[in-house]
Amino acid sequence: MELIKKVLDKIKESKLIKAQLTVILFSLIVGTLLHFTYEWSGVNLFVGSFSAVNESVWEHLKLVFYPMLIATIVEYFFVKDVANNYVEAKTIGIFTAISFIVVTFFTYSGIIGTSIIVIDILIFILSIILGEYVAYRLMKREDESTVATESIAIVILAFLLLCFVIFTYLPPEINLFRDVTTGIYGIGNI
Repeated sequence: MELIKKVLDKIKESKLIKAQLTVILFSLIVGTLLHFTYEWSGVNLFVGSFSAVNESVWEHLKLVFYPMLIATIVEYFFVKDVANNYVEAKTIGIFTAISFIVVTFFTYSGIIGTSIIVIDILIFILSIILGEYVAYRLMKREDESTVATESIAIVILAFLLLCFVIFTYLPPEINLFRDVTTGIYGIGNI
């Protein structure tokens, strides 16, 4: 019986690893495309709510948040039978990814006094990998999910989604929201 349990655990783990690698690839591709979709749309205001509308750190967080959120919703149907703490794990993973970008970008650019596009791209890539790794590790833990923790995770994701939309059009005037190339905040003059 122990051998059967080990084999089943390995199959579950393999399925989860494949799903996470797929999510990473999807998030990298879609996140990269979201950097350009606002301009490609002819600066459509609706598209701006989920695409980068300027070169601020905040707008670049969308490139991580939206693909990871979409992947979270789709992936659920493929791994719900092999993942524990799914909603909570993915929420923490998304939060880890966007936090990593903010902390890493402002730390390195503050130290050297400027930003370097190659480093920014590496931060983007690493943030998604780190976020999905954290989520994976949490999904491998014992099932600790409750209705309350799942509900809190959903509320956090909904709050972040709302913030991304609202702050595209009404951003606070702090460095997180300032376009480093133009000095404009948010979508500009609408």
